[in-house]
Amino acid sequence: MVAKNDVIVIGAGIAGLVAAFECLNQGKSVLILDRNTEEHLGGLAKLSFGGMALVGTPLQKRLGIKDTPEIALDDWHSFANFGPNDIFPKQWAEQYVNESLGQVYHWLSSLDLHFFPVVNWVERGLYKRGNSVPRYHVLWGTGYRLVERFVELLKKHRNNAKLSYLFEHKVTDLIKENGRIVGCIAEQEKMGKKDLTFYADHVMVATGGITGCLDKVREHWYKPWGEPPKEMLNGSHPFADGLVHDAVQKHGGNLTHLDKMWNYAAGIPNPKPEFEGHGLSLIPCKSALWLDHSGRRIGPEPMMTGFDTNELCHRISGLEKPYTWQLLNWRIAAKELAVSGSEHNPMIRDRKLVSFLREVLLGNHRLVRQLQKESDHFIVANNLQELVDKMNRLNGDQTIEYEVLKKEITQYDDVIRRGKGLWNDDQLRRIQHARSWRSDRVRTCAPKPILHPSAGPLIAIKLRLITRKSLGGIQTDLESRVLDPLGSPIPGLYAIGEAAGFGGGGASGFKSLEGTFLSGCILTARAAAKSVNNGVSLREHGKQRSLVT
Repeated sequence: MVAKNDVIVIGAGIAGLVAAFECLNQGKSVLILDRNTEEHLGGLAKLSFGGMALVGTPLQKRLGIKDTPEIALDDWHSFANFGPNDIFPKQWAEQYVNESLGQVYHWLSSLDLHFFPVVNWVERGLYKRGNSVPRYHVLWGTGYRLVERFVELLKKHRNNAKLSYLFEHKVTDLIKENGRIVGCIAEQEKMGKKDLTFYADHVMVATGGITGCLDKVREHWYKPWGEPPKEMLNGSHPFADGLVHDAVQKHGGNLTHLDKMWNYAAGIPNPKPEFEGHGLSLIPCKSALWLDHSGRRIGPEPMMTGFDTNELCHRISGLEKPYTWQLLNWRIAAKELAVSGSEHNPMIRDRKLVSFLREVLLGNHRLVRQLQKESDHFIVANNLQELVDKMNRLNGDQTIEYEVLKKEITQYDDVIRRGKGLWNDDQLRRIQHARSWRSDRVRTCAPKPILHPSAGPLIAIKLRLITRKSLGGIQTDLESRVLDPLGSPIPGLYAIGEAAGFGGGGASGFKSLEGTFLSGCILTARAAAKSVNNGVSLREHGKQRSLVT
């Protein structure tokens, strides 16, 4: 007799773990299949910084931030640029802003997961409004703690006997009988075992997106931007390759918005790579000058982080060369530089409050020294000529000219020296705007000439575009049920987290307000588990035909 579970979850990232937890709460038997090894349980969430965009929280109210689902949805639509047929993405956007407070913030708090008592203001918008108020909450302990806690909860669960894991199993196909998905087919590559079959009443796809496969990124590159950059770094994981997406499509599921991606503009090669092209995503410094391959400031509007990440990637993809430079000094780096993820933020990850506050107030010199030691793309020099020589040495050419670089820096420094009332520079205006919010003020330098002798050694960082998240994916309804091209659910099949474009096959639309990913995983996973428990549809979507995008 073939063993059968109530639920199979394909993928052991945070969406998969949350779905398993909620299904166990209902007394369901759950099998989690994951392609990676057990030590990587939790996937990319375990490596994440743990930021979540949440609406109307007690933290916001304590800081005097007036935020409502109505304000957030208006911001969301401004950035998303939804099309008229984006019915399900729009529904998920509305679901997110209405439910993030109760189903994410308060729910995580009830599970002993808490947020650092500041709210950051990211993705403020450049040409269109982004976040009109600060709503980026950082989980105390980062994504590492989030995963750690759910692993604990599953291990100690009263129904733990109903949960099983199988690692190093690559799902290659789904099993469909009489129009219903009843299981999946996998292989265990190391053991040479193929066509292993697993059966369940419900199958949840939680495999992440497609941005771990650079060939697929290039295949689905947003066409209005032209050709994709010739060089990109992988900020996802090679297993995020869309293999199960293809299986879903084979069995009638609708894939949508795969050309919408959330990549980052400031990647460097990971000094300790785990796979080919493995990158680190830096949170670039607002006070650094962003330069093209020749050392000229990118313009006419200066590039600067914190306002529109998508636009930064757009501009970089159109440059002559696939890399850029950030030029700064030690003073700026110590206050502003960060690396996205738990690994390079040990004080937050390990919840060492005093040490974290010390780094914020006195500067994160530990991180700057670490990057100087480990990365050849992080260049430190005592003077400008030495910096130029080292930049050219890294490139293996003489592209950077000393006089060109000196002119760019001197022009910027001269504006700063004129005094605040005469700061006629868009970057300086945006720095002032960033510093007006208290949480960002402590992480953004007061403008001071880059070549000021007291500002420490000069630094140049060579950057490339780095892939991160898929904003599109498998289309789903508000119950996380996979939909066919006519908008009807495929019985027995669900998609959650990034695999579902964080809901509806593209809840963020064209670009994210940032911090919508971990929380999107939680919301879609909980919706799927609730639907499984109900057994019958909560909503009738059969009438909503021809809603495909």
